[in-house]
Amino acid sequence: MKQIKTYHHKKILVLGLAKSGVTAAALLHQLGAFVTVNDKKPLSENPEAQGLLEHGIKVICGDHPIELLEEGFELIVKNPGIPYTNPIIKGALEKEIPVITEVELAYQISEAPFIGITGTNGKTTTTTLVYEMLNTGKKQPLIAGNIGKVASGVAQKATKENTIVIELSSFQLMGIDTFKPNIAIITNLYEAHLDYHGTRKEYIAAKANITKNQTFADYLIVNAEQPDVMNIARQSKAKIIPFSAKNELDEGAYVSDGWVCFNGEKVMRIADIALPGAHNLENILSAMAAAKLSGVENKAINEVLRTFTGVKHRLQYVTEISGRKFYNDSKATNILATVNALAAFKQPVILLAGGLDRGNEFDDLIPYLKNVKALLTFGQTAPKIERVGKDAGIKQMIRVDNVDKAVPVAYQISEAGDVILLSPACASWDQYKTFEVRGDIFIEAVHKLK
Repeated sequence: MKQIKTYHHKKILVLGLAKSGVTAAALLHQLGAFVTVNDKKPLSENPEAQGLLEHGIKVICGDHPIELLEEGFELIVKNPGIPYTNPIIKGALEKEIPVITEVELAYQISEAPFIGITGTNGKTTTTTLVYEMLNTGKKQPLIAGNIGKVASGVAQKATKENTIVIELSSFQLMGIDTFKPNIAIITNLYEAHLDYHGTRKEYIAAKANITKNQTFADYLIVNAEQPDVMNIARQSKAKIIPFSAKNELDEGAYVSDGWVCFNGEKVMRIADIALPGAHNLENILSAMAAAKLSGVENKAINEVLRTFTGVKHRLQYVTEISGRKFYNDSKATNILATVNALAAFKQPVILLAGGLDRGNEFDDLIPYLKNVKALLTFGQTAPKIERVGKDAGIKQMIRVDNVDKAVPVAYQISEAGDVILLSPACASWDQYKTFEVRGDIFIEAVHKLK
């Protein structure tokens, strides 16, 4: 870890805790900053805040008092989930107080280079694939970011021998200043998080931040089939490495004659790849490109692709009970992710869907509901999803209270040969703290059936 002097004796507000806020506050305290932590949760219900208090860090809990802006803070490190409409954030920007996320801190203290992955869908799978390929290739990677490992915590342990493979959300990328990955990947861009960003344009601009500090010595791996992604590439100073699962390319990663290829070299037969789903081929191509650019040999890439079957909560096979197969796709927090999940199955599907209402409709699901024999809905969006289910001709639709209640009902109405699929097409925050919690509840409910 670099012992930077940037924050020595500076007055810094850490806004919002959770894992990233706790780690950032402790790190800044260690770097000699005068840290104040502000979290909405009351102190009596906030063990994280209590722990920081014991270490001599000033803690203010219970609400976000706007008066904090009068205390002369020189920097705010905010939790990525706190929107820029928050009065403290708005006021800070008006006063020209810099606002960053802890990803920026991670970059500033890290001795290791970064491989950064962002996009609407496929981030976690691609991040995990890159990590596994580098690890199998003995490149000493560390994994961090939106995948569940706090970046500034990982960066404290990283050395020059490591590479940090980091999954980055649009929320995190809005709060960077100098952050620069040596290799960046943009998997794809679709409409998402408009409740946070306001417009598609602002959402894409946030994603584009992944390459804003890159130079000609860096690489940007991009989806050649997406105009929005290629438009970002045209504005980047990095060397562009395209990938395509649909068309052969003159350079980059692509499919040819049943092989995945890189810069004209056949790397592996598609038939030997374990990871299911056509959408995963794009994730594989982008990860392979990052691995090849990092000096990983084909043998290591092949070994990973022969054995890697996916990540938890992303089209995760749970078990089979009396001929019914259960899949947990709780990470499907938007329509496209659910479309990809549905496209992976030919057999009849009982779909469990619903969650946070971000104001969008679900008509784009209709063409992909042909194999859905029954639809179980829950959460704020239940009525909207039922409407498209009716338009798609689904005869059996049942509204339930939550995922836990949905599982036994789905099993009761299913038959041998059916797939019971949790793929909500929505964020979880109306009922569950995270999509991981939602997925774990699904898995637990499935195992209760046994």
